[in-house]
Amino acid sequence: MTDVTPAADSSSPRDGFALFPDRSVIALRVNGELKDLATVLTDTDVVEPVSIESPVGLDILRHSAAHVLAQAVQRIKPQADLGIGPPIQDGFYYDFKVDDPFTPEDLKAIKKEMERIVREGQRFVRRVVTDDEAREELAHEPFKLELIGLKGSAATAGEGASVEVGAGELTIYDNVNRDGETVWKDLCRGPHVPSTRIIGNGWDLTRMAGAYWRGSEKNPQLQRIYGTAWATKDELRAYQQRLEEAAKRDHRKLGRELDLFSFPEEIGSGLSVWHPRGGIVRGEMEQHARRRHVAGGYDYVYTPHISKQDLFLQSNHLVTYKEGMFPPIVMDEERDADGNVTKQGQDYYLKPMNCPMHILIYKERARSYRDLPMRLAENGTVYRNELSGALHGLTRVRGFTQDDSHLFVTPEQLEEETTRVLEFVISMLRDFGLEDFELELSMRDDEKSKWIGSDDFWEYSTNALRNVANASGLKVTEVPGEAAFYGPKIDLKTKDAIGRTWQLSTVQVDVNLPERFELEFTDRDGQKKRPIMIHRALFGSIERFFAILLEHYAGAFPVWLSPVQVVAVPVAADYADYLYDIVGTLREAGVRAEVDASDDRMQKKIRTHTTQKVPIMLIAGEQDRAGGTVSFRFRDGSQENGVAVEAAIERVKAAIATHALVNTAEDLA
Repeated sequence: MTDVTPAADSSSPRDGFALFPDRSVIALRVNGELKDLATVLTDTDVVEPVSIESPVGLDILRHSAAHVLAQAVQRIKPQADLGIGPPIQDGFYYDFKVDDPFTPEDLKAIKKEMERIVREGQRFVRRVVTDDEAREELAHEPFKLELIGLKGSAATAGEGASVEVGAGELTIYDNVNRDGETVWKDLCRGPHVPSTRIIGNGWDLTRMAGAYWRGSEKNPQLQRIYGTAWATKDELRAYQQRLEEAAKRDHRKLGRELDLFSFPEEIGSGLSVWHPRGGIVRGEMEQHARRRHVAGGYDYVYTPHISKQDLFLQSNHLVTYKEGMFPPIVMDEERDADGNVTKQGQDYYLKPMNCPMHILIYKERARSYRDLPMRLAENGTVYRNELSGALHGLTRVRGFTQDDSHLFVTPEQLEEETTRVLEFVISMLRDFGLEDFELELSMRDDEKSKWIGSDDFWEYSTNALRNVANASGLKVTEVPGEAAFYGPKIDLKTKDAIGRTWQLSTVQVDVNLPERFELEFTDRDGQKKRPIMIHRALFGSIERFFAILLEHYAGAFPVWLSPVQVVAVPVAADYADYLYDIVGTLREAGVRAEVDASDDRMQKKIRTHTTQKVPIMLIAGEQDRAGGTVSFRFRDGSQENGVAVEAAIERVKAAIATHALVNTAEDLA
């Protein structure tokens, strides 16, 4: 942080332009709050420059680009109503209500208009306005008027609303041209880059989509335009190259090509079926995780997919999470012979989470401090009523299986058990070939009304999680205000093979549910006390983690996860029996091996199995049969000839046991 104190005898107010003439500085953090570079400073302000390359700087750049997008749309389509335009990961979007959906030709015209606005060098100028002034100036913008009415409740106003209205003052940003004329304006909290010229040429428009106003299907459908923005053209090109690589690795595409899973129309949106080959990979994932959990002191439980509403009322899910739950199913109603109701039915709900049922297992009998920590684990299928527009392959579905664990601990055990959980999580993810991790510690902020629990609990639990995170040796980012209302949490993030960041595991502290369900344990002093509950999802969901692994490996799984680990290809039909004997030995050792005895030519067989990402092919001809050897062929096309059969079998088994990623001859050396 740079602590800037203007000179006491300064004859004129100082702003960010005077203090930081470097053009890479686009905004300020003044006394901890983000401000525009033009903000006038006092001699007591603590000021930190925000560079365009920083994560915060990129968000500001992208939000400014969203304003330019909206201005360009209204230049071309003056009757377009403005929605919301927040920055998002790697880019931005803006929503519009227009008479006709945007076309690809519209997108080209909008991009050209944006280029003109960027070249014009318009200044972003902030103005504080009253509610009435804002309503008068934006009387022609119905969605903006609605946001003004939501001021102070932006947290519940829907996706992206917080960029425009909050609990404090209302502000409008004017786009002012070089003649000092305001040419466009938008309701916005800011900050923004000083000038549209700063946006430069490191941006592009990427796609169009439909979106519901404030993210709810009950509201009007709008047209959304997505874009991306970076500090330089080179960074934009690098991002576009990553997108091209990501498209090749798209798990939905690979799922079809490798015959792993599908989403039949007859079943419904967001509900997957797993094909035999996908089932093998999933089974290996689940079985490995189960073995590790059992060794780690977890006990597996099983719970129903459905429950009476009373359970979710007590857990408060039917209050705080009702929109994410499927509608109720009325059960247990009884009628007499005349059709009159003699017993009222009850509402049952598909469970959105497993935790209430695990709590009931804990509560089934009295617990002592000797029973704690109690570690329950379940591969529990849950159901979420996701918006259809939010569904995305296996990463966002309506029915999925959580590798869910809930731990019940004494307050004194919290730090030790959280350490154990985090070490276990990282170790497990490394088993699957992920290595690049960082942590995010979500804490409460100073808005007391947002949080439940005592100050002592928050201080104790936050310090415990901070100690655990810092002791891990990983990069730790502390995020005030992002905790759940009932406790702090640690989120673990990982990078995949092409540098994308994924949030995977979460370790969440909870004193709310133990209180709501009146959980108790008898302590050493004979007193009844409340346990602390730790929610822990390692994969997040098995479906999503499978999709991440599929894209990380581009379908070329390590041998232990591959649906087919070995395919034997005879040079000619005469050598099939020789390979059947070898494959039989491999199968007895638990290897998923098969012989391709089809009528296809050998080269076509090799191409087919290479396309199917089979890690190891065994090829045999006359010389191999005579010498008791085989030839290895690998996914990259490399080959190793004349390997003794017994040695070949041992090398395959070793590759499976060590979770090796075998793509080349060197990988199996």
